[in-house]
Amino acid sequence: MTATTRRPVILLAIGQTLAWASIYYIFPALLLRWEQDLGWTKPEVTLAITLGVLTSALLAPISGRIIDAGRGPHLMAGASVLGGIMLVLLSRVEALWQFYAVWGGLGVAMSGSLYEPCFALVTRARGAGAKGSIVLITLVAGFASTISFPAVHAVTEASGWRVASLMAAAVVMFGSAPLHWFGARALEAARVEEPAQDAAVHPPRRAFLRRPAFWYLAAGFSLVAVVHGATLHHLLSYLDESGLSPEAAVLAASFIGPMQVAGRLAMMMSEKVISHHGVALTAFALIGASVALLMFGHGAPVTLSAFVMLFAGAYGTVSILRPLIARDILGGRDFGAKSGALALPYLIGSASAPWLGAMVWGIGGYGLMFSLLIGLIALGALLYLAAHTRAGRDRRKANA
Repeated sequence: MTATTRRPVILLAIGQTLAWASIYYIFPALLLRWEQDLGWTKPEVTLAITLGVLTSALLAPISGRIIDAGRGPHLMAGASVLGGIMLVLLSRVEALWQFYAVWGGLGVAMSGSLYEPCFALVTRARGAGAKGSIVLITLVAGFASTISFPAVHAVTEASGWRVASLMAAAVVMFGSAPLHWFGARALEAARVEEPAQDAAVHPPRRAFLRRPAFWYLAAGFSLVAVVHGATLHHLLSYLDESGLSPEAAVLAASFIGPMQVAGRLAMMMSEKVISHHGVALTAFALIGASVALLMFGHGAPVTLSAFVMLFAGAYGTVSILRPLIARDILGGRDFGAKSGALALPYLIGSASAPWLGAMVWGIGGYGLMFSLLIGLIALGALLYLAAHTRAGRDRRKANA
């Protein structure tokens, strides 16, 4: 990328960092505070993020169509402003229904401001050359949790979680929103058109929904979302149960971002040696191994450090791989619609994860929850393999 083509991507990268830090990571950062201050149970609190991400999932196909229509800049900037408004309202909640309503609104904001719409817009604008832009965005935005966990902890310790919510609102409204607007508008203006294809050769717009490879891929990555979401949102609670001090737990969580970046850098450096398919299989294996380390380590410094490195590093590559593998398997035309359709089950998995984790915890504690997550990541790997195999078979038939 030249300096001119890199500039809008950098704006989006910084905007994504601030949006993830303010809208998404504020939930795991404040989960324990809400339980302690408002007196709600863990399942009651975690149901809020489930509602939020589920709302985002249901709106993902609509966001994809808005991006396909060339309105991506308006979507991303407007959703960021809405996120700031919802965070202001979050600082004023007293009742559980208000908490749920605010997180429903934040789900609307997520649907238009986080990775899914951002990567769909970048892929639409850059086509086959989108990988470098996506990698750059994820390298920068990987530090969102590093910013969010310590900052929210420090402000909450000094002034309470309500002030921390107002701080996050200011960051997303006056930082993320304008960065998304200018970055997305510049990308859309310089969009590279997909090569024209004969209508008789190109399948109908929704034909990809009839392909088994689409559903295998959607299911496999959705299970990754379940495992990641449950582990991340329950991490501080699990470490608190294990007797780790809040400061040490926050420190461990803050390293998730840098380790995600490290995983993405490792993927970039090894791309001539290992394929996207190989990286994906490695990521599935390392996520499963890291959850096992967390379960058996009980917060011990050595195993906790290993967990953070493996878990975050492996999941960091998934953020890049998902749109790239989807484009390879499903094609680049109408990618916003395809990305939105894939995002729906993925975000449903992410939405259900914290609440499902809390329910399983209520039955058998975190030992049972982590055991279940290890089984789910293994199933996800098998489904991904089925998608890869089926896509290869479809290509061979098309070329026969």
